[in-house]
Amino acid sequence: MTTLETLAATIAARKGADPDTSWTAKLLSSGPEKCAEKFGEEAVEAIIAAVKGDRDNLTAEAADVLYHLLVMLTACDVSLDDVLAELARREGTSGIAEKAARP
Repeated sequence: MTTLETLAATIAARKGADPDTSWTAKLLSSGPEKCAEKFGEEAVEAIIAAVKGDRDNLTAEAADVLYHLLVMLTACDVSLDDVLAELARREGTSGIAEKAARP
């Protein structure tokens, strides 16, 4: 199991945990909108670190982005496996061709 798969499983397991004892449970109990908001905040922080060329901070913020993305996906009942399957489906397809094929 990869680190990302382990993290996704941990997040899924916390879905029903006590929000007073788990940050993940607290986020999930606040609903998909709040999870999406937190993901957006972390994404902006990663962008700022990238623009500033702050490699160490970008690394830390990227970890936060991945965590909050998985929390948001869990809140919306989308699994990491669903996302990985979509990436596998796109494998070998030009990004330009893939975008052109979207409705």
